[in-house]
Amino acid sequence: MFEKSTWIRLPRNVLVGHGVLDKLGDAVEELYLSGSPLVVTSPSPNELVGGRVRAQLPNPETVVVGEAGFEQVQKVIDTAEQMEAGYLVGLGGGKPIDTAKMASDELGVGFVSVPTAASHDGIVSGRGSIPEGDMRHSVAAEPPLAVVADTGVLADAPWALTTAGCADIISNYTAVADWQLANRLKGVEYSEYAGSLARMTAEMLVDSADLIRPGLEESSWIVVKALVSSGVAMSIAGSSRPASGAEHLFSHQLDRIAPGKALHGHQVGVGSIMTAYLHDGPKGMWLDIRNALESLDAPTTAADLGISEDELLEALTTAHRIRDRYTILGDGITEKAARDVAEKTGVI
Repeated sequence: MFEKSTWIRLPRNVLVGHGVLDKLGDAVEELYLSGSPLVVTSPSPNELVGGRVRAQLPNPETVVVGEAGFEQVQKVIDTAEQMEAGYLVGLGGGKPIDTAKMASDELGVGFVSVPTAASHDGIVSGRGSIPEGDMRHSVAAEPPLAVVADTGVLADAPWALTTAGCADIISNYTAVADWQLANRLKGVEYSEYAGSLARMTAEMLVDSADLIRPGLEESSWIVVKALVSSGVAMSIAGSSRPASGAEHLFSHQLDRIAPGKALHGHQVGVGSIMTAYLHDGPKGMWLDIRNALESLDAPTTAADLGISEDELLEALTTAHRIRDRYTILGDGITEKAARDVAEKTGVI
């Protein structure tokens, strides 16, 4: 008998566009949530739009998180339990949104995502990424019940955060290629729907790179739609596979070897140039990826990331040790092979 089943959790309300932040109250009201919310944010987003958010919510309380980490997740959990919060609102970039997402999962309450920067696809996904020491943990969590992404707010975010979000999406190309490879060689289950959606999103960003410019709401519209699609792909897959392959292993290893030197999205962008070359060779899509990143003013070289050649090569040759996920890196590549691909793609 056929016994296969799946359970896909997706946001009920997704509001994207000019001025939608002022519709947050309406979006939350439609969810029929009970109790008072706890707004989880960081200093800059709180100062920027925290007042506008709280004005639309019933009896809200606020917790401002510092550096991301499990201790911050516990801080949110403790505050929410003390006030008996009915739901959480993540306001800001990756740090407060991932923190709120993981805390809500532990608490068993709803979560609403209000991004103020288009820096990563975690604004929609059911995955949380939290650093601990020299490691970064990607863990399952509940996706948001609603997403409210105001393009006016996003357009005013630092340009580097937007380009990091774009690079993160573009790296879906190699993530999907790794997923397909793992399916063929290791029997890893592959979702054609999730894979196609993630790859289409990456190709859309590559094709639209020339249209994405600082301070333009139209650009924020393109980027946030892509981030939403990528997050949905992960929810459909039930894993981060559609958006995380060898290029993410490379980035996580760089976080250990050269911490704090570059944004995550920029690191995976450079990683995707090299891993695309490993997949397809000199006539593959790696050059389109590099050209798109250059058009966006995103890093394409080790020097752009602020790391040395030795740091880049060490990360590329040891990235396979980060987690048990089969990718084009297999059980590791030699330093000679790593140098060869980095030189041929112009990364070093």
